[in-house]
Amino acid sequence: MIIKLVITFFKWLSVLFLIGLISAAIYGYLLLERLSEELPDVNQLKDVHYQTPLQIYSKDNLLIAEFGEKKRSPITIDQAPKELIHAFLAAEDKHFYEHQGVDFVGLLRAALKLATTGKKEQGGSTITMQVTRNFLLSREKTYTRKLKEILLSLKIEETFSKDTILELYLNKIYLGQRSYGVAAAAQTYYGKSLNELTLAESAMIAGLPKAPSAYNPIVNPARAMERRDYVLYRMQQIGYIDQQTYQAALVEANTARVIHRGIELSAPFIAEMARQKILELYGPQAYGSGMKVYTTITRPLQNAATRALRNALHSYDERHGYRFKLPNAPDQKTDINKLPIIGDSYPALIKRIDNDKATVQLRGGKTVEVPWNNMKWARKFISRNARGAAPQSILDLFKTGDAIFVRQLNDKTWALAQIPEAEGAFVAIDTIDGAILALAGGYDFNHNKFNRVTQSNRQPGSGFKPIIYTTALENGYTTASLINDAPIVLEGSRPGHEWRPENYNRRFSGPTSLRVALRKSKNLISVRLLLNLGIKPVVKTAMRFGFQKDQLPNSYTLALGSGQATPLQMARAYAVFANGGFLIEPYLIDRIESGDGKLLYQANPQVACLDCTSESPAFINQAPRIITPQISFLMNSLLRDVVQRGTAVKAKRLGRADLAGKTGTTNDHRDAWFNGYSATVSATAWVGFDNFNSLGYKETGGAAALPMWMEFMQTALRDKPEIPLTPPEGIVKMYVDTESGMMMSAEIPGGIWEFFDTTQQAHMHTNFEFTDPGEAHFSERHPIETLF
Repeated sequence: MIIKLVITFFKWLSVLFLIGLISAAIYGYLLLERLSEELPDVNQLKDVHYQTPLQIYSKDNLLIAEFGEKKRSPITIDQAPKELIHAFLAAEDKHFYEHQGVDFVGLLRAALKLATTGKKEQGGSTITMQVTRNFLLSREKTYTRKLKEILLSLKIEETFSKDTILELYLNKIYLGQRSYGVAAAAQTYYGKSLNELTLAESAMIAGLPKAPSAYNPIVNPARAMERRDYVLYRMQQIGYIDQQTYQAALVEANTARVIHRGIELSAPFIAEMARQKILELYGPQAYGSGMKVYTTITRPLQNAATRALRNALHSYDERHGYRFKLPNAPDQKTDINKLPIIGDSYPALIKRIDNDKATVQLRGGKTVEVPWNNMKWARKFISRNARGAAPQSILDLFKTGDAIFVRQLNDKTWALAQIPEAEGAFVAIDTIDGAILALAGGYDFNHNKFNRVTQSNRQPGSGFKPIIYTTALENGYTTASLINDAPIVLEGSRPGHEWRPENYNRRFSGPTSLRVALRKSKNLISVRLLLNLGIKPVVKTAMRFGFQKDQLPNSYTLALGSGQATPLQMARAYAVFANGGFLIEPYLIDRIESGDGKLLYQANPQVACLDCTSESPAFINQAPRIITPQISFLMNSLLRDVVQRGTAVKAKRLGRADLAGKTGTTNDHRDAWFNGYSATVSATAWVGFDNFNSLGYKETGGAAALPMWMEFMQTALRDKPEIPLTPPEGIVKMYVDTESGMMMSAEIPGGIWEFFDTTQQAHMHTNFEFTDPGEAHFSERHPIETLF
């Protein structure tokens, strides 16, 4: 009876087991079916887009900046060295080329470990499964996701070759320090390409996927070395390397260090402008797009612009005295390694003082000498208009152990420096198509990111006067027209608030020709011109030159440049005179390429084309002409005179006759400008305080800004031939009495040859007619025009 019961029990147990087995099989089948329906399509791996940094380059192919959190440089499988591949296989999946995507033995071992100890063990994931995790699944850790991972791995193995799977893995795997993929890791840790890695370095990188933080050779060098040595051991055990090679690699030291890919050209203001434009065009996804953005700048001109701006600001500082205070330092006994390098100024510690020099130690340990001649400028700063007595020796200034800033001059000697409080801006553009050739928005981008070239609206001062003179020439005045340089009083909006404009030197010259007035920057003549022309016509002219109406005040102070303009707008306006009368549009981005080298964008700017006809290729893309060739020629003649004999006469040191421009100084010396050009380069330099404080007495455009412009142009025009100013059709030359403003015979001494525009003859204030297309000859005097 008992035997019968036992048999019956086992029969029912067998039935229940069978039912359970069938139920489990059905459930498993249904679960797999449901999971299969939820699986992503593995074919999307055929078109993988790796997140790689947005890169900004110069026109001459130098890296300026990278934007994006993930550092990655995708490779093809044939670019990966065999040693590196073997290291990864030894560390992660030695049976990779044998299994079908899943290592079931490894999975079972991991499952048993979990069941017996309650701890999860790595080792069950193949390289294919890691590819599945990285490309196709979320990072959640559930049993359902693990099943999906297994199913997808099997599908991937059916769809792709082993080499393709391994290539995906080597490009995607995270290896610490924001590096994704083996090529990025090689650069980050060793500053090498893959084929330059040693066996030990390859093993170090191959050891990272298991725990990028724990085995980071920089953060945890001891654990990283243990992991590296384990990978080498595995390589030797599998047979990838022999015993001798293994032993040689074991003794290799850990040489890993964080290596940022060298920025090949420092142009942070340019980089930020390009970044903002790309963000505007493509959105935040651009940061991981791998796009390469090529700008219009080049290293020689960009470096020249940066250097010129910094030298100009240091020169300004040296004219106003030494402040004897280091930033962020409670006293002169400062640890220089805690002070930043700002601009071209390096923290330094005085180690020794001799009669003719000081020996200083730079941050980082390098020792240099600073000669007394490069320190004796340091009279004590009292105010913008006052300094203390001149020091007689270095000991009047410092003692051993003091912390200072120093900078290296153009002649490679070192000089005492301080971080300038004044700021500056410089921009140069191509006069033909508007390409930005160089741009410096301030002393140091990292110290202050405000870009004064594009963001700072300042009063242009006398730099606006050429707009008024252009309007005058278009309305019947000539370069020889006489205007009375005499006091003038204009009523204000309320009684007792009269405006009494003055010349800079507070002197008056009486009747003065437009040529001399612009050359000497006569304020009163600009005011009288504006009074006679009217504000509205001048505003219309300014808007033709690219200024906005809200930048132009509806008052007679406009004559003295009381409006607002950015340095970039000023450079654009002066380019009109340089290129013969065309308004070009400044641009920074030359072209954009995708990560795989496809052209996404190519600039096609409108160009100034003097000789274009309807059959010329450039005709259909010609920039709008805003002044006639004749007016352009006359304004060029006037603005060249400013350099040859006027407020910018210092520029004659460049030894060229084809330079032109205009200085600008605003009320209380708050802004110092020089806007100038050659036939091919229009450039603007500005110096001032961001808080609109005064620069100090005598800090004019010619003193503070012109040297910056000159230093840059010396580089920009090196080996460039001079381009003569050729009169266009309609321009005639006449002999004029400089004192009376009358035309006279060329045989009479005391006159000058002056140019006139015959196309404006019907509108000119003259009582004569032009008889010769080249020169006019007279036997008696004729008044041209006098305005009192």
